[in-house]
Parts: sequence; C-alpha cells; structure tokens
Amino acid sequence: MTYEQDSYASHAKHIDGIENSMERLEKQQSIDYWRHERMYNLLLPLVKEKHRWLTVGDVMGTDANWLMKKGLDVTASDISDTALRKAKESNYITAYSRENAEKIGFEDNSFDYILCKEAYHHFPRPYVALYEMIRVSRKAIVLIEPVDIGIEMPLFICLKKVLDRISPTCIDKVWKNRYSFETVGNYVYKTSEREFEKLAMGLNLPCIAFKGINDYYSPSLNLSLPPTKNKVFARVKRKIRRRNFLCWLGLIPYQLQASIVFKETPSAEILQGLKKEGYKVIQLKRNPYA
Repeated sequence: MTYEQDSYASHAKHIDGIENSMERLEKQQSIDYWRHERMYNLLLPLVKEKHRWLTVGDVMGTDANWLMKKGLDVTASDISDTALRKAKESNYITAYSRENAEKIGFEDNSFDYILCKEAYHHFPRPYVALYEMIRVSRKAIVLIEPVDIGIEMPLFICLKKVLDRISPTCIDKVWKNRYSFETVGNYVYKTSEREFEKLAMGLNLPCIAFKGINDYYSPSLNLSLPPTKNKVFARVKRKIRRRNFLCWLGLIPYQLQASIVFKETPSAEILQGLKKEGYKVIQLKRNPYA
C-alpha cells in the first residue's frame, strides 16, 4: 500500500470511529454550528441560483445540509460513507457518495459547483484532488481552508529570509507549527492566493476570488452550548474580533480563506454579489497563445 492509500485508509477508519457523528447536525443551535455557519455564509453569493453541488470531504453531511436548506440539489461525499449514511437515514441529506478525492467517480462537468470545506488540508496529495474537483465541476470550485502564513504574511517572510542566513532551522523557534501534523496522520496542507492564481493561469481559467475569515476553537471550551449570552460564546467572539482587528491593520493574514476558482466567467450578478460580500475578485489574463 502506498503512503497516500494508507493515509486515506487511516482517515476512513478515523471517521468510522467517530462517536456522536451526528452532533453538529443535531445541535444546529450551538456555538459550534454558529462557527461553521459563518463559513457557510461565504457561499451566499453563489447560492441564489438553483445549481447542482457536490461536497467533498463532507464527513457527516453538514456542508450538504446547509446547501440543501438553500433549496439546492446537493450530493455529499467523503472517503467514508458511515456518517453520511446515518445523515441520509435521518433526512439531513438526500444523496451521498463514497468518494476518494483523488479519483472522483463522476463524469466531467457533472456538477455546477464543488465545495471542499476544511478537508483539502487533510489530503496527502492535495493537487491531485484539486484537479479532480476542477474536472468534475462545470462553473467553479470553492475551498474554505487554513491560510499559509509562510506565503501570505510579508513580515514573517522577511524574518524567515533573515534567519535563513544563519540556519534554515532558525525559523522553527518562531514558527512552531511549520511542520504541522494531525493525530490522524496527515500533514496540514495550508493554502495561499498565489497557488490558486498559478493553477488557474496554467489551465487558462477566467477568474478567481478570495475572502478571508477568522475563527476560534479550543478543545477546552464546551462549544455545544447555545450561542446566547454566556462566557464561552463571549470568549469566542472576543477572540475573533481581536484577530479581525489585527487583520484589518494588515499585521496578520486571516486564519481561513474562501478561494473560488471559476471554470467559466461568472455572471454580472455573481460578480456583483461577491464584491458586495467583500471578496477580492481577480479577472485573469487569458493565454494569448492558447
């Protein structure tokens, strides 16, 4: 078995062993769901039209459930279908498919949009999965993933270059999670605007869009509580506000970023909606020799 096969098998086993896998779907009036709904709201400019969606790495179908509530035709997918089967039986989703992100079992252009939320960074070969998502989508793919500060934070890059003159490992004393691994076994593959820009240019695609968002999570907090006036919710909001202010000053990048790679030029309505919601929209130069 290759490393990537072992990695996907490990993830599938991990998902199969999750207790209370329906908790986020069952407790949609919780701080935890509030956190995730803030990320789902990044999709609002794209869900006004009734298109077909596929969610990738959607462990328990939470992503698909949110899209379904917007009246959309959605298929949820993941490397394991254990939790997805339960979600369908409980009517949280209507359709699911067990899929390896590196080899999605659908024809080209089968779905209008593909959403991959906080799953891309788990993949052992994320670019393989990325090209598969582009292949299966017709209009665009959307990724909501952690941001790579080693690319997106100019002051940090400058510090690294200075310390590299002494030793390539000096930065490790400052950049504690430079080599970040999760207990399930994967390296945390973070993203940047530049890598999606290069990917889109290489495929001669017309447009990309980005919007950052901050979040706060701590395993010590009881996030199953309702988002009302309690100390836990107040702490979560306070941490988010503090980081938002630092991002507004330009001192640090956002923790997470919605990256949209369009396969076809979006409509004027979608472009207007993206800009209204604070997205940075980049109309790419087309290859004059293609």
